Amino acid sequence: MTKIFLALAGLALSAAVPAWAAENARPSKPASSASKSGKPKSARSKSATSKAATPAPDLAAEAALLPSVEAGRVVDWVAASGDNRALPYAIIDKKAAALFLFDGNGKPLGRAPVLIGIAPGDDATPGVGTKNLAEIGPAEKTTPAGRYLAKYGLAAGRQKVLWIDYATSVALHPIPPGATKKERRRERILSPGADDNRITFGCVNVPAAFYGKSVRPLFQRKGGIVYILPDTKPIEDVFPRLRVQAVLEGGAL
Repeated sequence: MTKIFLALAGLALSAAVPAWAAENARPSKPASSASKSGKPKSARSKSATSKAATPAPDLAAEAALLPSVEAGRVVDWVAASGDNRALPYAIIDKKAAALFLFDGNGKPLGRAPVLIGIAPGDDATPGVGTKNLAEIGPAEKTTPAGRYLAKYGLAAGRQKVLWIDYATSVALHPIPPGATKKERRRERILSPGADDNRITFGCVNVPAAFYGKSVRPLFQRKGGIVYILPDTKPIEDVFPRLRVQAVLEGGAL
């Protein structure tokens, strides 16, 4: 894990340049996932309201992207168990508002700040994926924790999104250019802290340059695994195999 962390620490932070327009429209279903109602689905990430922090230098934001102890445990577990099944993967640390990207062999490829759902919580409200954005209440705007097989699918307007969890309408994509100025998403994503990175309906926003140069080329062919760490539950409740990994490494449950 030490070598992986050192590699992550040496990776440069990508600039946040909004260049994606799918967030403001409800994505349509991937060809393999038809809706029972026939209505287009939307990624839960259009907008939310909260006070934003003053913009900070890129270096300050980069310094905040060090892997946490919990992220390190997931990194170790995936590397030791091969849980990613040779697919590329991303680990999203909600508490740190950071994403760490790996290829199918576990090689660190990059890191970036993220914007996540405005409401703390690790579960999606039942049925939230079938609601219109205007129908989603404040407490429902969560980014659910867990292990997901993420794949690209079509959104409304024939645009492709990386679906983390289609059933709950959670996708990963850049900051949308249609986001209102009052949301200050670019300032939030570049701020050194994580407290102001909660602004979406549940989707995960990443810098557009990082998305275009790193995420999309890696996931667009076969997809990959996305691990979203919890912010309210014990991490072992979300990833039970961490208990087994602790025993194998001689640790305590």
